[in-house]
Amino acid sequence: MVCALGAAVCFGTATVLQAIAARAATAPGADADDSGSSGGASGVDAALLWRALREWRYLAGLALDGVGFVLQIAALRSLPIYTVGAALAASLAVTAVVAAWLLHVRLSGLEWGAVAVVCAGLAMLGLASGEEGDKAGSTALKYAMLGTAAAVLLLGALAGRLPDRGRALALGLGAGFGFGVVEVSVRLIDGLTPSALFTNPATYALLLGGGAAFLLLTSALQRGSVTTATAGLVIGETIGPAVVGVVWLGDRTREGLAWLAVLGFAVAVAGALALARFGEAPVEVDESESVAP
Repeated sequence: MVCALGAAVCFGTATVLQAIAARAATAPGADADDSGSSGGASGVDAALLWRALREWRYLAGLALDGVGFVLQIAALRSLPIYTVGAALAASLAVTAVVAAWLLHVRLSGLEWGAVAVVCAGLAMLGLASGEEGDKAGSTALKYAMLGTAAAVLLLGALAGRLPDRGRALALGLGAGFGFGVVEVSVRLIDGLTPSALFTNPATYALLLGGGAAFLLLTSALQRGSVTTATAGLVIGETIGPAVVGVVWLGDRTREGLAWLAVLGFAVAVAGALALARFGEAPVEVDESESVAP
């Protein structure tokens, strides 16, 4: 559980650091000579990305993302998927708290309550969670994950034709499914030797699912409502993988505490959904705050 919570802290803090770096990179006078380079209608500004990469906070955020991913893998190798998924959704609570501290974003009373709800849900999960399931996962399940990863890319292509709000939700859900594929695939990789990795369909499912998820999430945040996209993300990356873990991989709870695990999972996810606007850290700050590094 420590690894899962550590991953949530890393991901949530990284989001805020990257938001600060992006704000500094777009501040008036920041490398004005680069301002003529733009991604145009694509919404991708290569010059902004280059300036952000020269911000130590952006690099620190990327490093935290890397540490978080390692901790996520460690957690998935020892905890049920439903526990890890709920803990990762809790990174929104971390982002909210850190944004309130560093970016001076004002949280409403309901949002502070949602942070407390997430913590309560995770506490219940911590008490109720058993060890990871003892089922290795069939070959059919590994190919199913690979097929799901490919379907995520197809969903992204189809979602691009939807109206703005529907597009954001569909892209967010697709990104959630992609990250869910990563969660399940980690459990389906049973050997780390080159021969075992290269012959395991779950390896390719992990790479394709993760790449597709990042692509769809980036598109969703650029071209639609952050709140809608993040709500879809939370739903997609928690519920499906949790079902796969329980039904096909043998994830269980402690004896007699299944009800507490279900309640804790529902409470944690509901709290995360209430904090969905922090899927991309808000950048509104006090007027007096300097944008200088």
